[in-house]
Amino acid sequence: MSSKSELEVEGRKLTVSNLEKVLYPEAGFTKAQVIDYYVRIAPVLLPHLKNRPITLKRYPDGVEGFFFYEKQCPSHRPEWVQTATVPSQREEGHIDYCVINGLPAIVWAANLADLELHTFLHRAPAITRPLAMVFDLDPGPPADIVLCCEVALWLKKLFDKLELECLVKTSGSKGLQLYVPLNTAVTYDRTKAFAHTIAEHFEKLHPDKVVSRMQKSLRKGKVLIDWSQNDDHKTTVSVYSLRARAHPTVSTPVTWAEISRTLRRGKANGLTFLTEDTLKRVETHGDLFEPLLKLKQRLPPISALQA
Repeated sequence: MSSKSELEVEGRKLTVSNLEKVLYPEAGFTKAQVIDYYVRIAPVLLPHLKNRPITLKRYPDGVEGFFFYEKQCPSHRPEWVQTATVPSQREEGHIDYCVINGLPAIVWAANLADLELHTFLHRAPAITRPLAMVFDLDPGPPADIVLCCEVALWLKKLFDKLELECLVKTSGSKGLQLYVPLNTAVTYDRTKAFAHTIAEHFEKLHPDKVVSRMQKSLRKGKVLIDWSQNDDHKTTVSVYSLRARAHPTVSTPVTWAEISRTLRRGKANGLTFLTEDTLKRVETHGDLFEPLLKLKQRLPPISALQA
């Protein structure tokens, strides 16, 4: 039998249910703890969600059970949960994505067991303009996040040469994600082509460690530089999002010094962060991903990569 209670969040009344349900069995981490994490991380998370269409990834029976992606914002949502209309790629018509623009909306989504927050690189209504370029560094076993650190540092060296600042975060799963803030007029066609050229460049330079093609059979012992996320129909897990792993890991911003140190030590466990770890890091460092929201940079022409 479902147990329900009512919360008041910033003047909104929300019905929450099954707060005692364990969503991470190995860690004994409950739905109440999921909601608590999202409430506590909200001051730094919300700016990264603002006006971004979002795909919900729901785990009603916890991380060991059935899950599903929910693009169309559910019809039973409260009237104050905003939506953004995005043309559908696979069929005629459109999809009304949820937009999480306030703490009540975060609590509402968490109560649906939406453990992971997957956002686009654009904001509504400018849904054809990416605000950043992203590289998802995905290691193929037996490679791990240590090799991702080496690849990330190669990418950083290139962007330093191009006089572009880049930021890095853990995926909260196996790898890293590197972002180049833009916040200037640019198209997905440009960012995708630019990212693809970079990925191919490093595959040619380091064929024993890097792959730019998506086939899983090519990834063994290498890092996929996934450039394909730079697309107006693809989402990437948000910074500060929980991940549906055995334990409640978080996609967490890290410093380049931490990336270098992990590579030097050759140990992957230093870049795994649980909810309390991430909250403490925010207390200490603030939002290391804040430049993603504000820093204005322009992509040079692709020819600059051959210079």
